Amino acid sequence: MFRSQTCGELSEAQVGQEVTLAGWVHKRRNLGGLVFIDLRDRYGLMQVVFNPDMGDSYAIADSLKYEYIISVTGTVEKRDEKAVNKDMATGTIELKATSVKILSKAKTLPFEIFETNKGEEDEELRLKYRFLELRRERLKNNIIFRNKIVTHIRNYMESLDFLDIATPILTVSSPEGARDFLVPSRIHPGKFYALPQAPQQYKQLLMVAGFDRYYQIAPCMRDEDPRADRSPGEFYQLDCETSFMTSKEFHDLMEPLFVELTENVAGKKVKEKPFPRIAFKECMETYGSDRPDLRYDMKIVDATAWGKGSDFKVFSGADSVRALMVQGGAAFSRKEIDGEFTDAAKRAHAKGLAWTKLVDGKFEGGVSKFFTEEQLAELKSITKAEEGSIIFFGAGDWETSLTGLGAVRHLAGDKLDLKDPNEIAWAWIVDFPMYEWDSNNEKVDFGHNPFSMPIGGMESLETKEPLDILADQYDIIANGLELSSGAVRNKDPEVMYKAFALAGYSKADVDEKFGHMINAFEFGAPPHCGFAPGIERLVMLLTGEPNIRAVVAFPKNQKAEEPMVGSPAVVSEAQLKELGIKIDVKE
Repeated sequence: MFRSQTCGELSEAQVGQEVTLAGWVHKRRNLGGLVFIDLRDRYGLMQVVFNPDMGDSYAIADSLKYEYIISVTGTVEKRDEKAVNKDMATGTIELKATSVKILSKAKTLPFEIFETNKGEEDEELRLKYRFLELRRERLKNNIIFRNKIVTHIRNYMESLDFLDIATPILTVSSPEGARDFLVPSRIHPGKFYALPQAPQQYKQLLMVAGFDRYYQIAPCMRDEDPRADRSPGEFYQLDCETSFMTSKEFHDLMEPLFVELTENVAGKKVKEKPFPRIAFKECMETYGSDRPDLRYDMKIVDATAWGKGSDFKVFSGADSVRALMVQGGAAFSRKEIDGEFTDAAKRAHAKGLAWTKLVDGKFEGGVSKFFTEEQLAELKSITKAEEGSIIFFGAGDWETSLTGLGAVRHLAGDKLDLKDPNEIAWAWIVDFPMYEWDSNNEKVDFGHNPFSMPIGGMESLETKEPLDILADQYDIIANGLELSSGAVRNKDPEVMYKAFALAGYSKADVDEKFGHMINAFEFGAPPHCGFAPGIERLVMLLTGEPNIRAVVAFPKNQKAEEPMVGSPAVVSEAQLKELGIKIDVKE
């Protein structure tokens, strides 16, 4: 027998019982002849005591090293009152050992697992030995928490009659979304499968098939650059689709899931119930982002008329001028403003960052010298500026004037400690633009999912300017993260052809790429909608982890490599020849 109990399960109820434990040597101490081992398994820690009168077993215990794996048998005893360890869940008991076996030895570790436990070592080293880093309490708990999230999701979906249906991993390349990962076909030389960026088309076809409530925890593969909140290459999502529901009905159906995950699984509080529903345009003009952190109330105001009425050319010549009042921001140093805040604005595509502070009842510093007392008084009224505040400005076209301030708002929330880690501010963002202007190709293109239904259907497509058409599309966001996009789907072939035509795609283009969808819809398609929240981002959000790699068991690094197994890797010439592929890599 390797074990009859786990370390974390033992309690005073087992005092006097003989048990066998197995796990890792967490610590070893020799105190006046007695050897104490803190034994660790997935469930917790247990102190094991070895007495010198144990003979060979004592000698083995005295030779044990850090992270050896052992099996030990003994009797559960209550600790003396002075020896109770209040920091251990099992701190009132210990195991008096009678025998021990070494199940596996461990060589010298490349880094300390628990003595530091901060992850300050080089990330490449930690990822190379990820199986060791996963022994750390924080990462172990993240993986366990992820399992709890997925289990709760499955139980919720099953309780609402959703069917878990698997969709193909080898599929066809599609022009929407990110770059595809391509898989060459040996059986069909010169042809390629694509790994699914999402089961988007399959889940719509399942609606056509009559499976009115579908879900799966779906793997998705996209050839994207890594970010703190995005895994390079692969991720998982709760893929979900329903028939015969409006977007609001769908929101009402799914919203309780996120409340339960927040309150019952993560033990945190939801800021507002029901979740706010905010139109995209309003969201951008209020927060400078379509995924704002709503835990704090810091809003952008329109100062265009004020700015255009001044002699300050940066403002008077701009299409849009916006202002953000940050209470307490007067404490920000010039170094912080010209460095961190300006850098944040520029990364969000602003050309710069103008500002002024309200101190002792007067505006000072920054751009205040370019305005009259009357203009500054009007600014104070527009922004409702308070003593000790700073006002940041964004100027340019509509989008640029807002996104820079959105980044500034996000940074100010961090600086002023306004983000309650125990609160989740959920919201639905709705009414996204159907199209956007592609400045690189000088054409109108889809703003998001091309399969979204335009609000107003064919009438909107025929009577409105493309950039004025809204899509029945929605995001669910929380604490500055986008968890998912979703939409009511375009199911009408004629509406689909027209929607693609406005983006420059011919009927032949649509038939070539989506002919199977058109064909299916011509046999009758129910109205349907859905979404696909990212599992990793959801776990990130509810654990408060700043980087997505901390919630993935075996993540890739910032170069989209996995140092532990060495992927991606070169393959043999024989394999390439079998697939009819020649490699031409320019050094």
